[in-house]
Amino acid sequence: MSGEARSLRAYLRRGGLIAYPTESCFGLGCDPRNPRALKRLIRLKGRSAAKGMLLIADRFRRLQPFVRPLAPADRARLQKSWPGPVTWVVPASATCPPLLTGGRPTIAVRVTAHPGAARLCRTLGMALVSTSANKSGQKPAKTAAECRRIFGARVRVVAGRIGQRRRPSTLIDLATGTVLRP
Repeated sequence: MSGEARSLRAYLRRGGLIAYPTESCFGLGCDPRNPRALKRLIRLKGRSAAKGMLLIADRFRRLQPFVRPLAPADRARLQKSWPGPVTWVVPASATCPPLLTGGRPTIAVRVTAHPGAARLCRTLGMALVSTSANKSGQKPAKTAAECRRIFGARVRVVAGRIGQRRRPSTLIDLATGTVLRP
């Protein structure tokens, strides 16, 4: 791990927030195991804690601590769509922080196909919270400069380009197959 990556990982472990490029916009993220960071992120966005958070990773293995063990057929359904812009709502593990689930028994997870976001997760060796980089109800930031203007020094911005998608990831409930967001 490079010195820059070690510094970023330590920053996240201490509760720092980052903005980074994803498939359709910049995302706001933090260490999903850090309650202080999760609370800061919720406050920064002006978002209801009841909404819960989405996690991304470069591989399913990094998401597994947050997900209840899945039946082989269910796991195969997820993996058929990954890496890619499909987020699945799956049963949360018993140890998944309530701030991630919004108090529900489920968690939203995605193995990202965005090269920069995947590389970030791989380099840091962790899953990341991924919510759009905006104040609640506002348009998501599409550039690093927009993130700096909106959030200032409260967020460390990871440079890069967003992907070509015009819309957020498709959101599907694993239990019912219902598409919650096309």
